[in-house]
Amino acid sequence: MNTKNLLVTRYDKNPILTKDDVPYPVATVHNAGVVKHNGSYIMLFRSHQYNGRSIIGRADSDDGFSFTVHSKPFLTPSTEGIFAEYEEFGIEDMRICPVEDYYLLTYSAYSRHGVRIALARTTDFEKVERIALITEADLRNVVIFPVKFDDRYVRLDRPHSEISPWSIWISYSPDLIHWGDSRVIMKPVQYHWDEMKIGPGAPPFKTEKGWLHIFHGVFETMSGAVYRLGVALHDLNDPAKIVGVSDQWILQPEDTWEIAGYVPNVVFTCGAVPEDDGTIKIYWGGADTVMCTGTAKINDLVQLCLTNSRSSM
Repeated sequence: MNTKNLLVTRYDKNPILTKDDVPYPVATVHNAGVVKHNGSYIMLFRSHQYNGRSIIGRADSDDGFSFTVHSKPFLTPSTEGIFAEYEEFGIEDMRICPVEDYYLLTYSAYSRHGVRIALARTTDFEKVERIALITEADLRNVVIFPVKFDDRYVRLDRPHSEISPWSIWISYSPDLIHWGDSRVIMKPVQYHWDEMKIGPGAPPFKTEKGWLHIFHGVFETMSGAVYRLGVALHDLNDPAKIVGVSDQWILQPEDTWEIAGYVPNVVFTCGAVPEDDGTIKIYWGGADTVMCTGTAKINDLVQLCLTNSRSSM
């Protein structure tokens, strides 16, 4: 392990997955949702095909570091019904949200109408049931909390808007299909590492002090945008209440494959796996080209939100 960052320890064999590990033709491997299922790690990663459009692949691991890719893609754009129309240009950036006795899959569906979020469900990662298109355009980065609050599902999302610049919103649903009571709960901070835009990253997970959420933040520089990761803590009983937001980032592009690639200077997470030993494995796409991982102590991230917090709005 190396220790470039005091909070997140990068795996010393990064990147853990590249296009060369995929047994079918792809140009990239990045922005993967990851979950632990029946003792194994399941990774659902995004890949650009050579026509520029994205599909979702699957890789499995016993230890969370060494992954083997399946021989065929996990999910490709639908060819039937309304999903075919709205997934025409590709599907991207899948999150895996464990809820009750199944997994909810949220992903960006691209088409001539823009980008919106599709919702699917699986119990075994073999069969996938598409449920609904749950947003209008232009909205991305939906993560769903693993439990209900007052008998309603709760999600975080990020409308693509300069009116309330690229902020994190919360919404509620009785049935996973109809969503409402939406409001903004967290905004970028001027001349801060995330001042351009923020968005949900990995699905939140429960700690003693609150729901910990790893998000991404973007800062515009003279040579382009830089994507970093930060952490926020949501109240255990009311996830709309932000207990604290770390004033500093926890991970930034540093390794060669994070600085240079399809989109330079990017670390972007769609998945993290909390472990029983008090650590968390964080997975991120490097420069929209490869997959990387690292570990952190959950308590360190929680304390960062509580003791070194900036305003959520």
